[in-house]
Amino acid sequence: MSKRDRGTGCLSGSPRGRSRRSIQAVLRGLRIENLVLIREVELAFSPGLNAVTGETGAGKTIFAQAVGLLLGARGDASFVGPEASEAYVEAELHPPPGFFDDEALTNLAELRPEDEEGLVLARRVFADGRTRAYAWGRSAAREDLAAAGERLIAMSGQFEQRRLARRSYQLDVLDAFVGPEQAARRGELRFAWRELAASRRRHEELAQGAATAEARLAELRALVEDTDGLEPGSEEGLRRERERLRHVTELAAGVAAAGEALAPEDSEGAAGLVAVAERSIAPLEHLAPELERTGNELRDVELRLRETASELRAFLTSLEAEPDRLEHLESELDRIAEAKRRFRCATYEELLARAGEAQDELAAVEGGADPLGAAAQALAAAQQRVTQLSEALHAAREEAAGPFAGAVAEELHGIGLGEGEFRVDLRPATPGPAGADEASFLIRPNAGLPFAPVAETASGGELSRIALAIAAVGGGETMVFDEIDAGIGGQTAHAVGETLRRLAERAQVITITHLPQIASLADRHFRVEKVPGDPTHTRIELLDEAERGGEIRRMLGGEAFIAAAQEKK
Repeated sequence: MSKRDRGTGCLSGSPRGRSRRSIQAVLRGLRIENLVLIREVELAFSPGLNAVTGETGAGKTIFAQAVGLLLGARGDASFVGPEASEAYVEAELHPPPGFFDDEALTNLAELRPEDEEGLVLARRVFADGRTRAYAWGRSAAREDLAAAGERLIAMSGQFEQRRLARRSYQLDVLDAFVGPEQAARRGELRFAWRELAASRRRHEELAQGAATAEARLAELRALVEDTDGLEPGSEEGLRRERERLRHVTELAAGVAAAGEALAPEDSEGAAGLVAVAERSIAPLEHLAPELERTGNELRDVELRLRETASELRAFLTSLEAEPDRLEHLESELDRIAEAKRRFRCATYEELLARAGEAQDELAAVEGGADPLGAAAQALAAAQQRVTQLSEALHAAREEAAGPFAGAVAEELHGIGLGEGEFRVDLRPATPGPAGADEASFLIRPNAGLPFAPVAETASGGELSRIALAIAAVGGGETMVFDEIDAGIGGQTAHAVGETLRRLAERAQVITITHLPQIASLADRHFRVEKVPGDPTHTRIELLDEAERGGEIRRMLGGEAFIAAAQEKK
């Protein structure tokens, strides 16, 4: 995302306030073009608390619409700005490790460019109402875009209701509360689940008969052959070397220039100049003994400079020694990528593990063992591993459910939601990559009423505050709140602002607000304002400290209101 002022918007800047920040910005940047009244803007967000403020009717809702499009909301011709043929929204995101291992993101992961760590999602809305979705600039299904977006950005409104109703989300939040060891167990279970699926396939194939068994053996031999010579860490090492060789021209130019500066063949250079200095000092050392140390240092520096120049020339020679090395590296990496695709392996480590299993199975067959019996044993071992991990996940969830519910209830009470009774129901579910549990969050906002699922109990601002209380305890990636301050003020507003501030210590938060109690706590503050003209347009800009103070005063009622309030004291 660019940091230039694009006229109608502009925009990155240094976060304000707290220096302690252990989180990364998941939503790093947002680009909006010709969306309703916004002509063009690029926003760069802080990892902590971001506030979006502005007068009523200025266009804050357009910002929410932009995020909604990235979460799969439907667009129509009304989204396209005046005199424009299309509207465009793009987000640059930083997913957590293992994000693309989720089976629900398989289609999106297939579009992912090689070595790409980030995620770029975009939507385009045409003037005739048609829409297109993109991932990394490649056409994607809107549903796949939504699946990825909703796992990274939690937004209030209709998306919040849908998210809170999703049992997988509730289980994710509970596991996040348990801690990093639970995330590690889930990672192990995902891998074990893939191993179990592979073991089942092997067993079923062998059980189907001799012809299938022969095909299976051919596949095993092909797997062993295609992975011959591959070692743990090889893929990463090849990628690092390839990156270096891709910049060989820059390396050669820089190293050659450095070598020439130190010890050129036809002039003095740095080493030669040091030698001149040493020769000037050497005859004087017996006259002034205190110069002996200087002379020794000069002789030592000259020697080290000449050694460094020699090392640089050797490095330069090594760059020129293998002109076809880059082509070889590309070929090896293509071989690895093709093997992972052919044998349905998500990672290089999984490919090596499968190759090791193939070697063991082939050795057993050649040794006279029963292939079907060996497959049955492997299946039983894989099932046992999945069961052990699922039981460990369940035990941790069962232990955490009570403390988690108590902490959420306390947060609910603190932000003015009645008695704030909250409960977690943990029930058995069909086993899968996340375990064999189903979590359900239930709430009773008022005494005497029955407990009910959170997504069915409230709406609007109240639902946003329930989501805030859950996130304040369980954490999350990026939270976008649009209605969280609806209908509140005074002490409740302060409590909501303080809860947002605490949440922003562990997650990225973006809140569209009209309350100065919340805006004043932000690490980064954006103002939305309507600019008169023909046609009228909306501008979003990052505020500096002076502008921020003025915006907070406006939100408090303006200078006249503040002065009048002070006079009454």
